[in-house]
Amino acid sequence: MDLIVLLISSIIILIILAVLLRFNGKNIKSIKSIGCDKRLNEITNKLPENEYVCREILKMIKNENVKIKVGNENSQSSLYIVATNSILIANIKNTFTRIQTIAHECIHSIQDKRLLWFNFIFSNIYLIYFTIITILALFNKLANPSIYSNILVMMSVLAYFVRSYIETDAMIRARFLAKEYLARKIDCVSENEVDTIVSNYDRLNEIGVKFYNFKLLFDYVVKIVVFLVVAIWGCK
Repeated sequence: MDLIVLLISSIIILIILAVLLRFNGKNIKSIKSIGCDKRLNEITNKLPENEYVCREILKMIKNENVKIKVGNENSQSSLYIVATNSILIANIKNTFTRIQTIAHECIHSIQDKRLLWFNFIFSNIYLIYFTIITILALFNKLANPSIYSNILVMMSVLAYFVRSYIETDAMIRARFLAKEYLARKIDCVSENEVDTIVSNYDRLNEIGVKFYNFKLLFDYVVKIVVFLVVAIWGCK
């Protein structure tokens, strides 16, 4: 009975999040063309290559010991890897958002390492736990699925808040760091061009930050629903 109540509650939350994602997804589609705006791209194309930009921003924040790797043409995601203290820059050459994206990863490199390591380790433990209990539930090998479901919920909440804090902090601070970097490149871009770029960052971030957090929470709730469905089915 506890599993069914939790499943119904989780599905309701999932539906609400799906509606929010759909609504925000439409907004993202409506401004997605900004990322391909030739006028904006021409402004940032006057700036150095991504690796050099990354080095300059790391120097600004006094964290020059970070390794920098540039991905190939197929790489889609830029990320900071705490285990190797390195930044991987994806294939983001032809978009004006590249400055803020690089600033975002540079912010990660100066966040509390204890929190970053906790997120890295706990995320892997969480995925392993979810996989194991789901498989065991499938074969009805869990003596009391309710206990495991409650633990999964608590772990999901913790994982969400930690990841959300890390990413939201980086997204918000990246805007200001990118603006500071652009302001220092007055020999490449004018003050009006800096204002134009930053105002469009603000337009993207206003929707993007909310969308990311909704999507992140949606993914965790999906895992809870999957386990509950499997556990209820396995008990039959």
